[in-house]
Amino acid sequence: QVQLVESGGGLVQAGGSLRLSCAASGRGFNNYLMGWFRQAPGKEREFVATIPLGAPNTYYSDSVKGRFTISRDSAKNTVYLQMNNLKPEDTAVYYCAVRLYAGAIFTTAEGYNNWGQGTQVTVSS
Repeated sequence: QVQLVESGGGLVQAGGSLRLSCAASGRGFNNYLMGWFRQAPGKEREFVATIPLGAPNTYYSDSVKGRFTISRDSAKNTVYLQMNNLKPEDTAVYYCAVRLYAGAIFTTAEGYNNWGQGTQVTVSS
């Protein structure tokens, strides 16, 4: 069982930046797809970004493209989400998730089977 621990959330003013981290325990993470999702109160969990740990591709939702950057440090089994130009509508609990990677990209929560505990991001206007 993979364990994921997120960190880096907090309170920031609109236009500010935050960097989230997701550290994964275990080995063999080059075969994993790691994603970031978020869930605002009363809303469904939505896809933010994803990255295969063994490939250079990155994928983003339209709502964050150009503002957020997902990256990885494979030596540390850690994935980051750099969030710039934050907006009040980015306020949510952010979760990282992981699944085995066999070439397909998944952008729905149902596609992932291991989740972190989440970290709150609040953007004030």
